[in-house]
Amino acid sequence: MAKYANPPQPPPLFTGTKESIVADAKALCDRTRAILDAQVASIKPDEDPASATFESVILPQVDDENQSSLSSRILGFYQYVSGDSELRDASTEAEKVMDEFAIECSMREDVFRLVDAVYKNSGLAVSLDKDKDRSIDAALAKAAGLQDVESARLLEKERKSYIRNGLGLPEGPQRDRFKEIKKRLSQIQIEFQKNLNEENGGIWFAPEELDGVPQDVLDTLEKGTGENEGKLRLTFKYPDLFPTLKFAKNPETRRRVFVENENKCNQNVPLFKEAILLRDEAARLLGYPDHASFRIEDKMAKTPKTVMDFLNDLKARLAAGGVKEIQHLLELKKKDHAERNLPFDGNYYLWDHRFYDRMMIEQEYSIDENAIAEYFPLKSTVAGMLRIFEELFGLVFVELTPEDRARISPTGKAEDISWHEDVIIFSVWDDGSEGDAFVGYLYLDLHPRPGKYGHAANFSLQPGFLKKDGTRRYPATALVCNFSKPTEKKPSLLKHDEVVTLFHELGHGIHDLAGRTRYARYHGTSTVRDFVEAPSQMLENWCWTPSQLKSLSSHYETGKPIPDDLIEKLIATKHVNDALFNLRQLHFGLFDMAVHTPKTHEELEKLDVSKLYNDLRVEISQIKGPEAQGEPSTWGNGQATFGHLIGGYDAGYYGYLYSQVYSTDMFYTVFKSNPMDPVQGRRYRHTVLEKGGSQDEMLSLEQFLGRKPSTEAFYKELGLE
Repeated sequence: MAKYANPPQPPPLFTGTKESIVADAKALCDRTRAILDAQVASIKPDEDPASATFESVILPQVDDENQSSLSSRILGFYQYVSGDSELRDASTEAEKVMDEFAIECSMREDVFRLVDAVYKNSGLAVSLDKDKDRSIDAALAKAAGLQDVESARLLEKERKSYIRNGLGLPEGPQRDRFKEIKKRLSQIQIEFQKNLNEENGGIWFAPEELDGVPQDVLDTLEKGTGENEGKLRLTFKYPDLFPTLKFAKNPETRRRVFVENENKCNQNVPLFKEAILLRDEAARLLGYPDHASFRIEDKMAKTPKTVMDFLNDLKARLAAGGVKEIQHLLELKKKDHAERNLPFDGNYYLWDHRFYDRMMIEQEYSIDENAIAEYFPLKSTVAGMLRIFEELFGLVFVELTPEDRARISPTGKAEDISWHEDVIIFSVWDDGSEGDAFVGYLYLDLHPRPGKYGHAANFSLQPGFLKKDGTRRYPATALVCNFSKPTEKKPSLLKHDEVVTLFHELGHGIHDLAGRTRYARYHGTSTVRDFVEAPSQMLENWCWTPSQLKSLSSHYETGKPIPDDLIEKLIATKHVNDALFNLRQLHFGLFDMAVHTPKTHEELEKLDVSKLYNDLRVEISQIKGPEAQGEPSTWGNGQATFGHLIGGYDAGYYGYLYSQVYSTDMFYTVFKSNPMDPVQGRRYRHTVLEKGGSQDEMLSLEQFLGRKPSTEAFYKELGLE
């Protein structure tokens, strides 16, 4: 392994202070502003049309963007992971500074005039005006005198982004209002996510109210003193929340946890309403009928109608299955309540679902998820996953020891290249068959702690790109998750659904590491939102393949792999209550579309968002909420408890289901017969992952599949053909 000992590029530093983080953000903005000002002062297309070229205008801007991305993402990353609340606050402030500056840049008329002149000079304008739906391919790029598809795509999208940012609006009140809206939306997004990250609510329960919750979970709960003497405090973080909803025998406990979890971030309710109103106003200013039309125009789906047709078709196909699943679960509940002498009102409630879904799998498939978890200790499971990626894609992951870290750290200090002592770092390389070259850095931050981002996500810390001298800059990417911490008695053990989550997020990480684009802007996972999940979703299939499950498993005491009969049982559960699972996704997707496609602005002003959220959930999933017990349908504010619709998935949540069409098609067509085929694995790496967003995603898909994608495999997998 000596050949992998010395990465040609040092890892990034995480030595920011509360002062430097904000100062660095301001310095980045100042540098970019100076470059733009200099261009505007020296390039005068009105006097000399030939002076506005890709080389004179676009390249200096994009070189600056490449350089800035090496620190800007990290400056904004501290707010999600730092153990120091002052650093988190500084990072939030830095992001605000950079976002406001980005809005200022995106609305500079003087710079737009330069970009527009380059576009018109290039010949791209003439070709695309003739055929608006034409995707940019090599022939078109060449005809426009640009060196590759990625450069042509950059020019076209850069020009369009100015128009989408209001520069098609006349100067004066309209444009000023548009800019004001953009700034406020950026503040709302930051505040909304901060409220979620800093959320630290909880409920004090007497131990008997938590009967059934695994001892491992109870052991980690805060013990009460004073008036809470003898009680345990349950938080709304995943490692507390999910086991309680799955295992707590007392339906009142589950109801309380469920309802309070939907109300844990009520300060976000007015922010959500304000955001959807501002988005609607901005879209109408630009001449779009609604925000969804504005957002979906440059995605794979192209129009809200395509999205609504897809979602409604899926809803119709799933409806009968959902009702059937509920009837079955209700029988289980009736029997359980009779056995335990609990009152039964004939309803299946939202807080029943995780409990009876788990009970059904245990009883009817004789599967105990905690027994399965014993075969998936976190450390060896991660190692097993990395082995799969090594074999499939021709990669090598080298975990950095404290000595390695000190040796390659730019400061000579091991602790400076990580943001917390829990973080595991790998240097990643091509294996011999791929040429032994350096690939990048991978970070794993796997356990919850106060103030940390509460879900599972992949963060790109530094993108890759081609430097001015033609050499490559390599990426750094981080997985931030919240798996239970190891205890003195046993290591952190992953439930099967957590194994799937980890593999999914690692899939994003590999997409990021495999990226080989010219510009940082299109690196790795920087694709359109209704495609970005597809590569990770496709990889989830490995967690349902017997041979792969076996290779990932290693019992935490004996080291033995998971037995075949247990694998068989587990795989049999893949589609259990699947209609209800997908109807839940449809609830998010259809709610997202509903708030972003009002017929008029006045209709949206009158909308009771919480009522819509809860009514839609009951209508789509058919599972009852507190309404069935006589409460108004404003009992909870679920839209305020997750960041997606404020943080970039607005009019885009459908993308999770939509990209599954692509991921299932890729898996069935290429990998189902042999998931570990190294030839196909490498072809996938180089055809799809490597390209990132540097060419039209549909083009990458067609090149990989050898045809246009089809929905057939998706419906087949769901048993809905």
